[in-house]
Amino acid sequence: MDEKILALPKSVKDFLVYMETIKGKSPNTVREYANDLRTFFRFIKQMRSLVPKEMPFAEIAIDDVDLSFLASITLADIYEYLYYITNERKNGAATRSRKVSSLRSFYNYLCERTGVLHENPTRNLEAPKPKKSLPKYLTLEESMEFLNDIGGEFATRDYCIMTLFLNCGMRLSELVGLNLSDIRSSTMTVTGKGNKQRTIYLNEACLQALETYLKQRPCDSVKDRDALFLSKRLQRISPKTVQWIVHKNLERAGLGNRGLSTHKLRHTAATLLYQHGGVDVRVLQEILGHENLNTTEIYTHLSDKQLQDAADHSPLAHFSKQKRSLRKETT
Repeated sequence: MDEKILALPKSVKDFLVYMETIKGKSPNTVREYANDLRTFFRFIKQMRSLVPKEMPFAEIAIDDVDLSFLASITLADIYEYLYYITNERKNGAATRSRKVSSLRSFYNYLCERTGVLHENPTRNLEAPKPKKSLPKYLTLEESMEFLNDIGGEFATRDYCIMTLFLNCGMRLSELVGLNLSDIRSSTMTVTGKGNKQRTIYLNEACLQALETYLKQRPCDSVKDRDALFLSKRLQRISPKTVQWIVHKNLERAGLGNRGLSTHKLRHTAATLLYQHGGVDVRVLQEILGHENLNTTEIYTHLSDKQLQDAADHSPLAHFSKQKRSLRKETT
């Protein structure tokens, strides 16, 4: 077990085990829960002068946090914490909302799942509302330009990776976790968040890219023989390597100054499917592996052309006051 996890209170460690094994949360999500709760308890100890003033925040130990400490937390304490992370740590609304969610999940676990606490200080806690902004994505023309410009020593592999991202809307973790055994004719099985599996149907572009790549994929001296995508060292490609490949090829295509990333390719796939493929939002939800439909709806934003077309189709689009006035004058 990670040393940082070992330094957490038993109640928090039990909670993290529950979230990963019972709720099926990913290791990254569990790590975020741990970091959020660690920051919260350090703040409370510092606020209550339970540690020397000169002690660095990052060195405040919290392994002594017990049930009486947890029971003493009030809603006012949590609002003080939110003020602190907003003004001192400069956390944005999305980060604050996540930290509120971590606290809620933890106290719900203590009160409703284990019953070790009777009062839940997060019951009436309002979460900050994150600013809703349109996701960044490539247009259809930019996507084609991006794919056309992919090059380098591993161009065939990289082209296949980008084709899957842009056609299937896969997450980074889903792509790097792909195995040869996940491919079945024209479908592919991916493992998403919470270890939930879903089937992705592969179109002609994906099948061609996979076929070309598999013909060149090394077979000898491979460390992870079932891994679909291999690194230069003949082992399963890492998330960081894929992120670097995406960045490098965005730069090559002249798209490197747009704040785009690997996850933005998933946004692109979802947007193109909705805007140009005419895919229903509920079908899009299944393709992307979203548990909540609200998450999918951020991709249903309309393009400028769609908005222009809507304006042009208004029944009053060709009305002219001047023409009507002239008609009156001639009668």
